[in-house]
Amino acid sequence: MKTTIIASLTALLLGSGLAFSQEEDKGLLDKKVPEVQIKDTDGETINTGKLENDGKPIIISFWATWCTPCKKELNTINDMYIDWQDETGVRLVAVSVDDERTKNRVVPYVDSKAWEYQVLLDPNGEFKRAMGVNNVPHTFLIDGEGNIVYSHNNYAPGDEYELYDKILELVESEDE
Repeated sequence: MKTTIIASLTALLLGSGLAFSQEEDKGLLDKKVPEVQIKDTDGETINTGKLENDGKPIIISFWATWCTPCKKELNTINDMYIDWQDETGVRLVAVSVDDERTKNRVVPYVDSKAWEYQVLLDPNGEFKRAMGVNNVPHTFLIDGEGNIVYSHNNYAPGDEYELYDKILELVESEDE
């Protein structure tokens, strides 16, 4: 009897926690990208709430030079990015969360990989906090009106195909 009660309580608590974390993840979905002032790699100030792509989707990918999965994800996407742009018009913005100690590694790394992405620097974590990012990599898909429509945390090989499918769904729904 005690075992059954403990198992039931455990299942209830785990279920509540799962429901809470799913709701928490949905917290930003269908909301606008928050307005935060951060800089690009040229030192120009960018208002994140004003990121646009002529009504086409934007991927915002939070990453860091010390994060191996982040670099794997962005390097993998880079291999397909031109095709994705040709087919969907998507734009990728890579937001580095490297802090003051490591932010000087960002530009040399990006240059060595020849990324075609816009790279923004968030060394104080203001945009990261505003987007509810707890760890990297964390990728968001933004629709043509600036709404957050998809969020994915972490990276495993093949996740880029799920992201691409979400981009296609978004483009097809906007064309209707």
